[in-house]
Amino acid sequence: MTGSARAALLAVDGLRVTVPGAGRPILDGVALTVRDGEAVALVGESGSGKSVTARTALGLFPAGADVSGSVVVGGTEVVGAGSGALKRVRTADAAMIFQDPRAGVNPVRRIGDFLTEPLRRIRGESKAAATARALELLGAVGLPDPPRHLRQFPHELSGGMLQRVMIAYALTADPRLLLCDEPTTALDVTTQAEIMAILARLRRERGLGMLLITHDLDLAAAVCDRVYVMYAGRIMEAAPSDVLIAAPRHPYTRGLLGSAPPLTGPLARLTPIPGAPLGLAETVGGCPFAARCPHAVPGLCDTTEPEPEPEVDGDSMVACLRAAELGASLIEETQGESS
Repeated sequence: MTGSARAALLAVDGLRVTVPGAGRPILDGVALTVRDGEAVALVGESGSGKSVTARTALGLFPAGADVSGSVVVGGTEVVGAGSGALKRVRTADAAMIFQDPRAGVNPVRRIGDFLTEPLRRIRGESKAAATARALELLGAVGLPDPPRHLRQFPHELSGGMLQRVMIAYALTADPRLLLCDEPTTALDVTTQAEIMAILARLRRERGLGMLLITHDLDLAAAVCDRVYVMYAGRIMEAAPSDVLIAAPRHPYTRGLLGSAPPLTGPLARLTPIPGAPLGLAETVGGCPFAARCPHAVPGLCDTTEPEPEPEVDGDSMVACLRAAELGASLIEETQGESS
């Protein structure tokens, strides 16, 4: 199956998350889909709501938050779900890989204990079966000596090796959906490439769906089928990766492309987005990006909230009042930088 015919592993619709004292919602009407076997990226600056969105798939909401909308994972509605349903989601349907691998392990426990515990306690495997499975998973993530690594403590492994252990740990549940929250940010460039290659291979071999959280639009486009661009808790644009990179339709997407160095080719002059991301204490009267947008029209963009406009293919959308008239100029700017 291809396109929208594939089953949705993650379906978020109208998700709104607010916390007391904030001037705006953390998430405001978020809608996104990850289908079976598909890699999807959620891209944006720090504070845009990317990580909060990913964690909602596991039923992890900010303390004291008011939540509305829908988050369906593997057929289970997570919003308002009880502990039993959430346990099934977290131990069978989805697994998360976090940014800092050392934050997720107990420094005084061996790697073998860390990996075999969920296999024995949750899946009911014997000690021998759990150990065999742990060895197989360490080999699957490319670690050179699985028997030795099982005996090691976390401090004996490099950051890249430990992140491979965390990927192996995520796979102990045989999830259909991987949630990857900036899994390479804490690593050097070479190791980043290795980790992304491992994730891409595992996704292909195991038919996994993947949601990749990143601030790097070029990386997202290189490894994912589709990209969602988020700003101030809202989805600004979504499109297939190649379309988004070649023909951005939202000024924020265009700004992200212009402010990041290319992965290949000569280094062009970078143009940073002016101003700072919208803080959680700030209120929004129209488009949240209006104050930083070079194409904003005073009295329009800062007072009128843009409604998402879906494309006929169902995989593309943009939330910009001027998207139709700006389309050609944004494409010309993008092509001019790449030539």
